[in-house]
Amino acid sequence: MGNVTGTVAAKFAFFPPEPPTYDVSREEDGRVVVSGVTADKNVDVHILHTKGGNEIVATFWKHPFARFTVLYSHGNAADLGQMHDLFIELRAHLRVNIMSYDYSGYGASTGKPSEFNTYCDIEAVYNCLKNEYGIKQEELILYGQSVGSGPTLHLASKLQKLRGVVLHSAILSGIRVLYPVKMTFWFDIFKNIDKIRHVNCPVFVIHGTNDDIVDWSHGKRLWELSKEKYDPLWVKGGGHCNLETFPEYIKYLRKFINAMEKLSLTKQTNKQLTQNPSITESRHNKCLRFGKK
Repeated sequence: MGNVTGTVAAKFAFFPPEPPTYDVSREEDGRVVVSGVTADKNVDVHILHTKGGNEIVATFWKHPFARFTVLYSHGNAADLGQMHDLFIELRAHLRVNIMSYDYSGYGASTGKPSEFNTYCDIEAVYNCLKNEYGIKQEELILYGQSVGSGPTLHLASKLQKLRGVVLHSAILSGIRVLYPVKMTFWFDIFKNIDKIRHVNCPVFVIHGTNDDIVDWSHGKRLWELSKEKYDPLWVKGGGHCNLETFPEYIKYLRKFINAMEKLSLTKQTNKQLTQNPSITESRHNKCLRFGKK
């Protein structure tokens, strides 16, 4: 039963487009480029080695005045070649950098898709952000769509200083998409229902009320289990693969990013006050002098 159910869940989770929708090549100067993305798009392309032994493709979409970097883990039936327009829109409207990647076995990434490999994949991408771009946890927002919620919550449960997490049409676990089970089995995959409890940053949940692939109840339960709940977006009439087409999608994402920026400024101010008590004393003394007048 366990092996059969685990195999079924794995088949649900991974549907890489065949053939891949893009090609990767190297220019004479050694730069890696992706077909369909011109040089003026301000994109860096990386081939990253994972501890699972694979080479994955990652693209870093730069914004000159970025407030944060969003590490985007896409859904199960897409690859990077299909998502250029979305990343350009998100970068422009949210004023953020977008780091995206293809899982092992997706697009031009080598290897085979598996739960273990997706975890290795996102860890390699995070290390690239940290080492190549100097991105700190406090400047990072993890975004997981559908099956991408698995690697997203895997990494989020390990990083204690993240700025935020976005869960888009997320799953509670692989088996729970197929069967309404009440307990977590050892052979299940992407046990998000357990990992969400270890995430210590604001969590923004987006889910369509008419999602016929991952029921709305998955998003609601993940939101309920979040330690730091941010007001969720339940898209009325939204399905599993069309939430980006609703006007409230980008509106509420921008609202979340703005809230994270205010939170960041507040924490920075509090840190400065803690490290420099003289600032507090000075302000306090000014109040006293003002009162004497």
